[in-house]
Amino acid sequence: MEDKKLLHITNGDDLAQKFVEMKLPGDLITWREMLCEGPASQDVGDAEFLKLRRKFLKENYGISKQEYQEKFVTELDKLAAINNYDEIVLWFEFDLFSHMNVLAVIAFLLQNKKHDPLSLVCSRKLEGEEEMVPLSELSEENLQKHYEQRIPLTDDDVRTAELIWELYCSKNPKRLTGEINKSTNFEYLASSIRAHIERFPSAKTGLNSLEVNVLKLIKEHEIQSLHHLLGYALKYQGYYGYVDVQMQRVIDKLREFYTVSDSHIHLNEDGEKALSGSKNFYQRLKDNEYYGGVRKYDFLYDPDSHDLLKL
Repeated sequence: MEDKKLLHITNGDDLAQKFVEMKLPGDLITWREMLCEGPASQDVGDAEFLKLRRKFLKENYGISKQEYQEKFVTELDKLAAINNYDEIVLWFEFDLFSHMNVLAVIAFLLQNKKHDPLSLVCSRKLEGEEEMVPLSELSEENLQKHYEQRIPLTDDDVRTAELIWELYCSKNPKRLTGEINKSTNFEYLASSIRAHIERFPSAKTGLNSLEVNVLKLIKEHEIQSLHHLLGYALKYQGYYGYVDVQMQRVIDKLREFYTVSDSHIHLNEDGEKALSGSKNFYQRLKDNEYYGGVRKYDFLYDPDSHDLLKL
């Protein structure tokens, strides 16, 4: 019997390197984007999409047009040219970072009339594991187990992924809350949507869940330096999956809420008020940051109803 023709799409270079080391059969494309942050349009890879992404990544992370072309657009062109695979294996993590990327991958495949069968290799607890470990940090043996237990995606899964990407790129994120309870083979999609909804500023404080979490870490731990704080914020961020440069931006934006000394970081008066909810800092923090198709500060998250309020 002839071997299946496989295409593997990995989320980032670390995982791609693991794939190479495992010597699995099939071709490889590496997805290098961070679509959980910044503006994005629905048609992945078209002129508007690339213009939005290049501008955001250049202004916020210093990524040049040439680097973006080499790292992302070149791989996207390869993906547009694929044809007649027996299976496309998507290697993506459980967090928001990875989920926004994998939704975009699926949307791109559909937009380019690629209807090859899809399966998902996603971080999840295996027997004997106490917690989920990122795929790139798994042993080769455990990564092989994840691969062997990959999850076939149904037509309904694919349609749901396409819809959620469309909603993420729309101007009305409120519609995403209606997708949280939908049953799919994306085991952690609901948790990622909840995490995204909670990234909008709280109606009570003007800070979002990531920002509040950083302030809580400062208050509850003996944080000795900004580097120490970055390590804690990365480790205890929950379902966001932010990488170091993203989390550093969060910490930098909060600098007016904490004081740094030679050996300690502590909350100042405004930091304490933000944590206690006794003052709203919405107007002070407001900027033009985007999540997909909507400005971050055009909606408020209501922690009581767990819904979004349009301003």
